[in-house]
Amino acid sequence: MAATIKIQNLNQYYGKKQALNSIDLIIETGMFGLLGRNGAGKTTLMKVLATLLPKSEGEIAVCGKNIEHAQSVRKIVGYLPQDFSMYPNMTVYEAMDYLGVLSGLSARQRRQRIPRLLQKVNLQDAQRKKVKALSGGMKRRLGIAQAILHNPKVLIVDEPTAGLDPEERVRFRNLLCEIAEERIVILSTHIVGDIEATCENIAVLDKGSIIYQGTVSDLIGLADGKVYSAEISKRELELLKKKYIVTSMLTLGNNVMVRFLADTQPFASARLCEPGAEDAYMYLMHTVGGEV
Repeated sequence: MAATIKIQNLNQYYGKKQALNSIDLIIETGMFGLLGRNGAGKTTLMKVLATLLPKSEGEIAVCGKNIEHAQSVRKIVGYLPQDFSMYPNMTVYEAMDYLGVLSGLSARQRRQRIPRLLQKVNLQDAQRKKVKALSGGMKRRLGIAQAILHNPKVLIVDEPTAGLDPEERVRFRNLLCEIAEERIVILSTHIVGDIEATCENIAVLDKGSIIYQGTVSDLIGLADGKVYSAEISKRELELLKKKYIVTSMLTLGNNVMVRFLADTQPFASARLCEPGAEDAYMYLMHTVGGEV
C-alpha cells in the first residue's frame, strides 16, 4: 500500500456555493504544507480527506484506498481539527485510553502505546492531570497523541499552532517533523512561518483553487528581484502603503524600516533584498490571487 494521496479534479459544493474548484494534488510521505488565508478552502479539503465531509465530485485515493470507503480510510488517517477538544474532566491517560477503546485497540495495545506516545509528545509527567488543567500547547500535543494512537499512515492537522506562544510553536513544529519521518503529515495553516520551518513541498489555496504547488524554495524564487527595504519616516509610510505591498515593518524611533514589493527600484534609498517565504507568499497572492 503506497504512502501517497492522489486527488484528481476535486470539486466541493455547499449548496450552490463552490468551496473547492478542480483540485489536483499528489501528496507523498513527509511534511506537506497547505497554505492560504482564512476562507480559502483549506478546512473543507482537510475534512474531505478525513472523510468527515463527503466529496461532491472527483477522485481521491488515500494510500490506495478510495475515499468513498470511509471506514477503511479512517483506519489509516489521523485528524487534529483546529477546534480540537477532549473530555475535560478525564485525566490525560483516561482520555487517551477511552479514545483507544473507540479506535478498537486491545487493552494490551493501549498499555503499550499510550505511555510511549505521551513520552513522544512530552506529556508523560502530565498523564494524571485533568484535560481541563492543560495549557493550550499541551492540549495541542495531546491532540497529536490521540490522532496517531491507532498508528495511521496519514496525519492531518488544521491550523495547529494558532494561539500558541513562540516557544510552544517551535516545539510543536519539531514534533510534527519527527512524526513525518514515517508517514504523510498534511499541515494546513495561514501562518507562512510554520510552512517555511517544516515543509519542503506545499500548495497554496485561494478562493477554492490551487494557485501554486511546488517547493518552498521555488515559491521564494518567484519574488526574486521584487523585494526592497528602506528606512522612511512614519509620515511617508502611509503614502508608500498606497503604492506598494508592504510585507513587514520595524519601528525605529520616528522612522520605520519597511520591506515591500516593487517591480523596479522605486527610489534611490530603496535596497534590493533577498526574498523570504513571507515576501513570496504576499507576491503570489497579489499577482495571482488578487488583492491582499
